[in-house]
Amino acid sequence: MTQQALTEEHVPLYSRISISAADAAIAILQTVVGGGALTYYYTRVAGLDEGKAGLVWLIFGIWNAINDPLFGFISDRTKSNLGRRIPYIRYGAPIIALGFILFWINFSNTQAVLFWQMLISLFIYDTLYTAIATSIYIMPFEMAVSNKARSTIFIWKIIFMIPPNVFPFVLASIQPGPGEDPTNYRWFMIGLAAVVCLIVIASTFFYKEKHFQQEEVQPPFFTAIKESFKNVPFLIFLVSSFTIIYAQTNLLQGVAYYFDEIIKANQLPIYIGLAVGIVLGIFLWVRQRDRWGVKRCLLTWLALFSIGCFWLLIFGKIALLGMIGFFFIGIGFSGGMYLIPIMNGDVVDYDEERTGLRREGMYAGINSLVTKPAISIAQSAFLAIIASAGYMQNLPKGQQPASVHNGILAAWVLIPGLLLAISFLATLAYPLSGAKWDETKKKIAALHEEKEKRFLEEHGYRFVK
Repeated sequence: MTQQALTEEHVPLYSRISISAADAAIAILQTVVGGGALTYYYTRVAGLDEGKAGLVWLIFGIWNAINDPLFGFISDRTKSNLGRRIPYIRYGAPIIALGFILFWINFSNTQAVLFWQMLISLFIYDTLYTAIATSIYIMPFEMAVSNKARSTIFIWKIIFMIPPNVFPFVLASIQPGPGEDPTNYRWFMIGLAAVVCLIVIASTFFYKEKHFQQEEVQPPFFTAIKESFKNVPFLIFLVSSFTIIYAQTNLLQGVAYYFDEIIKANQLPIYIGLAVGIVLGIFLWVRQRDRWGVKRCLLTWLALFSIGCFWLLIFGKIALLGMIGFFFIGIGFSGGMYLIPIMNGDVVDYDEERTGLRREGMYAGINSLVTKPAISIAQSAFLAIIASAGYMQNLPKGQQPASVHNGILAAWVLIPGLLLAISFLATLAYPLSGAKWDETKKKIAALHEEKEKRFLEEHGYRFVK
């Protein structure tokens, strides 16, 4: 039998763009649901009691304790002609769109109907969000085997994640308030779900899995969980992961209230500060990652993000000074977008060196077990704090008494600032850095090379270091 000539592994440009577009599309839906726009609509526009809305998020958080790790385990063990991840992405897209659309259908404005509509829609939406977002998150590891080829995907994913981070701030300026007609807003959301569905489905025809990880034998469910929690760097990672999701959720949720009551006009400086912070932040982290190392970048990122929150707590009532805080917030958003996946990659690499297996699905599931409650807690805590400050949800935009403004600022940035400071302290103990980790990385690289070489050559590719 004639041996096939070996060539360097390459991920086509259309594949890189397609998976990145799908990632960004799903992220836009999640910024609406998890970023506060959904809660704002149900409490301020539809009229759901804030306490009942908070209860929805707390009940929903219990489901996530089961849903996310279970799916990570199932996806790692899935076997199909399409691969382990693509079936969930392609066939889950219509269902997540349906769950999202159900949020915006006007069944009734009674408290009971609104409560159950929000809760049931959340269950439908988030079950599929877990399946799709987790699959997309780890698709680069399925699309390519060599680290060189994978890196070309990550660059495009970073670029495409800018719009989802900016979208909630734009949405905050157009969403209706109490007493305003929400019809056009509802149709906009329904149309958004349809567009996202089409983008996600279409994307799955332009990339494919290598089936490399599908061939590995995975451990039983509880053994997989136990091994994950033996990974000490992963435990430290979870602190930062919880913090960034809580902070992003809280900041995106609170910006609507901030624009409604505190910065009612002249919001342009805020957008400029945020945009400049995101762009410069990405440039900073990409440029300095190898020079400073991941740990130093993480510490710098957490410190700057925390400073931005406390700056807004003190100076957030003045638009021009608030712009400075948003500049640091933008750097924080870009850091969470770029550094957290890299930190996650190191944690999974470390686990592979310990166990000999790549278990991205299980790690993604356990991570979601932590981050999804962060979304629920952030939503509930924000509503509880502004209610205790005297916020009246039925008043039109801009009509809250001045005494409530400090409560809005505290609910918005105080807890994220404190959590970021705590994460900074926890990251000081992060062990995956320095000469010892560099040596471990060499061992992991050697393990990768052996796996890559064997698999690539079996499938007709030339292995390139």
